[in-house]
Amino acid sequence: MPEEMEAQTESVHETVNESVERKDDWLLKAIALTTALLAILATIAALRAAATVNEALMLKAEATRHQAEASDQWAYYQAKGVKAAVQEASRTAWLAIGKKPPADFKEAVKRYADEQQQIEKMARQKEHDRDAKSAEADQLFDQHHRYAISVAIFQVAIALGAVAALTRMRPLWIGSLLLGISGTALLLAVWLR
Repeated sequence: MPEEMEAQTESVHETVNESVERKDDWLLKAIALTTALLAILATIAALRAAATVNEALMLKAEATRHQAEASDQWAYYQAKGVKAAVQEASRTAWLAIGKKPPADFKEAVKRYADEQQQIEKMARQKEHDRDAKSAEADQLFDQHHRYAISVAIFQVAIALGAVAALTRMRPLWIGSLLLGISGTALLLAVWLR
């Protein structure tokens, strides 16, 4: 019995060697190489997609911080306005009873108005910074979406390549190559932009 098993193993070895040496072996090798290349490109696109979305989220967080700082400045602006109004009301009360108000009331109202101008400038600068960071983040989100689309294209191309390898159908492999080329073109277009 053991001799019979050796003969079967030899037969399997011969069959495998023959199929490897077959004419379409180059097709399997080509499919394997192109699929590996597509996997590398998909990995690069996925890494770029992750990097751009992370950077975009950081910029959105900065924009939110600038918004909070601008809101604080506007609240401070309002507080100065309230203080000026209180000073003006006090001055008016003095005038209503027919007495001359202390000079510091008028000076305080002017000082608060001057402070409001400075606070307004700072608040508007914070809003400008917020808008700039938000716009930059929006551009990065757009890049992220394009990278994600190229990843999806590469994944479909890889799947077609796997089916082409299993079925040894050259048209499927060509379809895989065409998708891979379009994914590469999109990846490069976004990357070099």
